[in-house]
Amino acid sequence: KTRKKTSSMIDDFIKFLVAEGCKPVEIHRRMSTVYGATCFSQKNVYKWAKLFKEVRSSVEDEGRPGRPTEVRSPEVIESVNDLIQSDRRVTVDDIARTLSLSVGTAHKIVHDDLGYSKVSCRWVPKMLTAEHKRRRVELSQQCLSRYEKDGDEFLKKVVTCDETWVWHYEHVGSPVKKKFKSQQSTRKVMLTVFWDMQGTITISFLEKGSTVNSANYCELLRQVKKDIKNKRRGHQSKGVILHHDNARPHTAAQTVQTINKLGWELLPHPPYSPDLAPSDFHLFGPLKAFTRGTKFESDDEVKSVVSDWLRHQSKDFYAEGIRKLVHRWEKCVTVLGDYVEK
Repeated sequence: KTRKKTSSMIDDFIKFLVAEGCKPVEIHRRMSTVYGATCFSQKNVYKWAKLFKEVRSSVEDEGRPGRPTEVRSPEVIESVNDLIQSDRRVTVDDIARTLSLSVGTAHKIVHDDLGYSKVSCRWVPKMLTAEHKRRRVELSQQCLSRYEKDGDEFLKKVVTCDETWVWHYEHVGSPVKKKFKSQQSTRKVMLTVFWDMQGTITISFLEKGSTVNSANYCELLRQVKKDIKNKRRGHQSKGVILHHDNARPHTAAQTVQTINKLGWELLPHPPYSPDLAPSDFHLFGPLKAFTRGTKFESDDEVKSVVSDWLRHQSKDFYAEGIRKLVHRWEKCVTVLGDYVEK
């Protein structure tokens, strides 16, 4: 009851100030003064101020008699797409909770309006273009040729990396827990992990207030080189083949230049291909299954638990993840570039 009352008060507060003609920056300042730590972020205040003018009548996601039908406006659809672009592993439930939509409306926007489907737990376009498929086949064939030539020595040089959000609380899908909507459940930590056939090399968490950009990623790559020198003696001299996806920080000119300076080779990776990324199809699924249903009280607790889990997985577990690449490259060629589920 207290949560509903607070949500209703914030709802009325925003609507009142919008009606008065206040600008979003002023609304956020006044809300921060009144509600303190429970206040919406400035981004959300901007979003709701705009939506209240156009399509919404309440920020609450509570079913009740007389509630107006939710409108799938361009602004709402854009907000959903922004969430997916910032975290391609975000769930429909998370989208609904974050934007105060019903799960049904969020599902329709994701699947019908935006045309996404999930592959290896990441949102991707439902239909790959002919060019996407051609590129996937071409790059898979290149990797297979390298494997046929060098065998496991090729795979041993691969260092793969990826990022994912770890939530303070993610429900396990039971009817009771699905109703849990505390502020804690919207908090999350960005994990970046580099690993190879022997296990983890570098585990990093994004600092609060920072963003994933080329400068931060390049600094992290330099740390990875130091960690390889300390944890994989002789690996650097044998050669490092870095594998990552095509996220902007990974493909920026500054990043490419840094990789060249480090003396590393880059393993080609086609766009929209989480099914060919070991972290997506092998690592993050079991990690999320382990943390799901656990309520973490702080960022530090998230970091500690996740780091311990990653470090305690067996060498065979990580080696299997890298070796699965060969099967997936083969399958990708066989199905002419379509997605590979298993």
